[in-house]
Formats: sequence, C-alpha cells, structure tokens
Amino acid sequence: MTTTRFAPSPTGHLHIGHAYSAIVGRSYGDRWRLRIEDLDTGRSRPEFVGEIHADLQWLGLEWDGAVLVQSERSAAYASVLDNLRADGLAYPCYCTRADIAAALQAPHGDARARYPGTCRTLPDDPERRATRPHSWRLDAEKALERNGLPSWLELDGNRFATGCADFDDVILARKDAPAAYHLACVIDDATSGVDLVVRGEDLRSSTPVQRLLQLSLGLPEPRYLHHPLVLHADGRRLAKRDKAPTLAAMRADGIDGHALAAQLRKGRLPAGFRLGNA
Repeated sequence: MTTTRFAPSPTGHLHIGHAYSAIVGRSYGDRWRLRIEDLDTGRSRPEFVGEIHADLQWLGLEWDGAVLVQSERSAAYASVLDNLRADGLAYPCYCTRADIAAALQAPHGDARARYPGTCRTLPDDPERRATRPHSWRLDAEKALERNGLPSWLELDGNRFATGCADFDDVILARKDAPAAYHLACVIDDATSGVDLVVRGEDLRSSTPVQRLLQLSLGLPEPRYLHHPLVLHADGRRLAKRDKAPTLAAMRADGIDGHALAAQLRKGRLPAGFRLGNA
C-alpha cells in the first residue's frame, strides 16, 4: 500500500499545475492524503481552503482519511523542535533579513552562502531568547557530522547523492510560526505514513535538507517522484501571484472537471500549456 499526499497552501486559487500534481500523486497512491499547509499566517486565507476542497471534488479526486491542517499541529512541531534543541542540532538566530544581506555583502563574505552563520556559535542566553525575537535554525554541519551525507531514491530507481554545498542552516521555526516549511513537511509526511513524496521538479532542491532532517529525527525514508512542471506554452512558470488561470475560473466556465482530469492523467494539457522544467 503506497501512501502519497497533496499539500497545497491556501494562499490563493489553485491552477492547472496544482491539478496535474494532485492527479500524479493520486495515480501513484493507494492512499492519498490531503494536507493544508497554512503556516504562513500572513497570506493564508480560510476561504481558499474551501476552494481547494471544491477544486479537488470537481476533478473527481477524493482524499483518504482526515485532512491534516498544519495550523492545528503546533504542539507536535514544538515537541520535535525541543528534541532537536536538546540534541544540539538547533540554535536561536536573531538576524534580520537586512543583517544577513549586509553580512553577505561584506568584503570577505561568501557570496554563495545562503546564511552566513552569524548566530551559530553564540552562547545560549535564555534571557536574550525571552526578550528578543528570534528564529530557530538547523545546525547543518553538526547534523552532517552525525548522520553523514544523505541520499534519496526516486521512483524510477535512481539514487541521488548529495554534497556539502546542498545544505544550509535552514530555518526550522520562526518567531511567528511554530515550524517552517522543511521541518513541518518531514514531520507531517511521517505522521501521515507518506512513503512516496510526489511533487514538482522545482522542489527537488528541498530534498537534501529534508532527508537530513529525517535522519536526524529517526524518521522513515520515503521514495520521491519529482514530476515535470506545467508551464505556459512560452515556457513561463505558473504562479498564483502572476494570476495564472485558476481551477475556480474553469469551474465557473462550465468546464468538465472529470474530463480534464482524465486528460491530465494521460499527460495531455489544455491549449496554452506544456510540460517541462523552467
């Protein structure tokens, strides 16, 4: 029994790219879970959750079991973060985006670094943590020392190796959210029993750090399927912010969602779209 999932963010209407990803995941999953990734409280809207449900039902896609809603799982994330802190794998970071940008522009700064490690070696100061906004970051160097370089297995049987350059001290939790994307993703996949992660090619770069977190937390290793993205015919990426054609608009225009889903299962896209990697 293979378990897959579809994990949209309710920050706007779904588009044809979301529909394709959902259908690929449903096609490979004996069980198909639905997860609402609504930790971005500034952009997530309850009304879009209802639209996600309506879009999936219009396509004829039925999920298995209860919907997992990330905003309802703060306690679970906090418990795992406590474990990472106790293991010395997470540290508080007080840097603002401006601080990080300034460090990367310094004369001897490493332009390739995504986070310059400013707070990595600061002594723990409970009073400072209690009075100053901060996030929690993964100490990737320590995690790699303990676990080694991870790899991952794609559904086609290819195993992908990683290198040190694939890792960064990513944010695990923000001052205004109990968990950030990478931490919540691996915890929720394990909680839902997901053993095949189906998602777009654009998220392949997230896999190394998520595998490192799985190893650090003793979580099961899933397989992965990173499918091609749905693009505009001219090669542009679809994006909510660019007002890509939405499934809600297609529903309103009377398009047959079941027929559209049948075409997407065959890899056939409506006019104006193509599969590829942007």
